[in-house]
Amino acid sequence: MEQIDKFFNDKNEVSGDAAIDYSQSGDYLEAVKALARTTYQSLYVINYQTRGFEYVSDNPLFLCGKTSEEVKALGYDFYFQNVKTADVEMLIKINEAGFEFYETIPVHDRKMYSISYDFNLINGKNMVLINHKLTPMFLTEEGQVWKALCVVSLSNNSSSGNVVVSKEGSADIWKYDLTENSWQKSEKVKLSSREYEILSLYASGLTINEIATKLFITADTVKFHRKKLFDKIGVNNIAEALSYAKTNKLI
Repeated sequence: MEQIDKFFNDKNEVSGDAAIDYSQSGDYLEAVKALARTTYQSLYVINYQTRGFEYVSDNPLFLCGKTSEEVKALGYDFYFQNVKTADVEMLIKINEAGFEFYETIPVHDRKMYSISYDFNLINGKNMVLINHKLTPMFLTEEGQVWKALCVVSLSNNSSSGNVVVSKEGSADIWKYDLTENSWQKSEKVKLSSREYEILSLYASGLTINEIATKLFITADTVKFHRKKLFDKIGVNNIAEALSYAKTNKLI
């Protein structure tokens, strides 16, 4: 329990007698389960009042060889069993910084924000770098996160970290510097319509020639727009571009 307490702090304390409008949740788990059936991503729900997992989908990426019920029963102990020590310490740091940031947001806006970061899961003898997104679902009447939805997918980055907070409907993003322990505000890159099309088609798995055919342009023109895109967002290849786009919600 002492280890798990590291993932919680006074800034988001949801006690057993916290003022909560319980009617807001309804049968929300049915919607989450329906979403899990339609995506390759792993989904789970954190309940900050019980300090555990309320739901874990059957999607295998997050399970590390366990069943969803086993991971649900483990709750935060799952991290200490299946995340390397350095990344656990990083997650605790991100958690603290995230809730400090959250305290600065007006209560009525808090559901609009999400945080994204990468860390390694230990799956047997393999290390798998995953991207983890967390967004509030339900709040207490004082604005603490009561329940949050987490979405896990494979990361296209090459290392842990890459902490980004974004707001729905806003061009603003905040990146957390794990060395300087500070948030840096910037704006999402604006893609041209052609860059957006090409990036979206790459995300669908199409090759350069297939993209060219679909857009009625030459392969060289695809390469030209791809190079402009790489320069604009500061990446070297399409894998990095797709990772950047996913993290910063460009596609």
